[in-house]
Amino acid sequence: MGFPITIILLVLGFFFLFVWLIPVRLWISAIAAGVRIGVFSLVGMRLRKVSPHVIINSLIMLHKAGLSVNTDRLEAHYLAGGDVIRVVKALISADKANLNLTFERACAIDLAGRDVLDAVKTSVNPKVIDAPKEGTLAAVAKDGIELKAKARVTVRANLERLVGGATEETIIARVGEGIVTTIGSAETYKQVLENPDLISKTVLAKGLDAGTAFEILSIDIADVDVGKNIGAELQAHQAEADLKVAQAKAETRRAMAVALEQEMKARAEEMRAKLIEAEAQVPLAISQAFREGKLGVMDYYYLKNIQADTSMRERIAKPKEEEKK
Repeated sequence: MGFPITIILLVLGFFFLFVWLIPVRLWISAIAAGVRIGVFSLVGMRLRKVSPHVIINSLIMLHKAGLSVNTDRLEAHYLAGGDVIRVVKALISADKANLNLTFERACAIDLAGRDVLDAVKTSVNPKVIDAPKEGTLAAVAKDGIELKAKARVTVRANLERLVGGATEETIIARVGEGIVTTIGSAETYKQVLENPDLISKTVLAKGLDAGTAFEILSIDIADVDVGKNIGAELQAHQAEADLKVAQAKAETRRAMAVALEQEMKARAEEMRAKLIEAEAQVPLAISQAFREGKLGVMDYYYLKNIQADTSMRERIAKPKEEEKK
């Protein structure tokens, strides 16, 4: 009883292995679509860990579109990590639009991380990019008036420069720089408001699509608004800053004057102290002169008369108000 069961299990295992190695329904679909593919080729795909469904479906689409691509090239792109289905769809779309796109370039674009199918669609149907993406771009004319502008850039994908070319962000940055330069070069903001196309013409003439993966078809100014009077604000800020500087300098001079006045007072007090000290030495000198016989009584009274006369003259010379004080 065990022998027939073993045989049945072996047969079933062989059957499931055969069905897994050879997707019969897929092989029949390929034959029905006119795609010649060998059974051993399908087995080889399984052994090489290549999805037969992806390769066969790609061959069927290419055959129906009248294109021919070797199976080995499709498998190579699949093993390299590429999206074979999108590459095939991109080739078919490019062929219908009469675009010169080879299989090698399509694979290179896909492996570079770009959406090759979207690139082909953009080549056929140009898309519009807002610059900047959100809000508006502010710039100041020579008369100090701020202008806020928003541009719409119509671009078409350049399949020749898609590998290694700059992305949309570069286009947006370059267009923004051109807008700021053009507005900043205008003598007055009225020139820009009267001729908004002046911005687009000037920016478009700069060749901003050089080195990018796109070709700029047109640059249209969607909106221009008048902003603040930046020149007047800057002048007001400068005047305020100058006022603060002048106040600081005046405060410095006042502090220096106060310091000089304090110094002069200190010197006067010092001289007054020295004078008092010197006057205190006079009686001692007179006493010493008396003891040494260098000064007589008459000389002393003569000196006292001179002092009294001097004191009287000083009182007469002082105003009455000072005497009352």
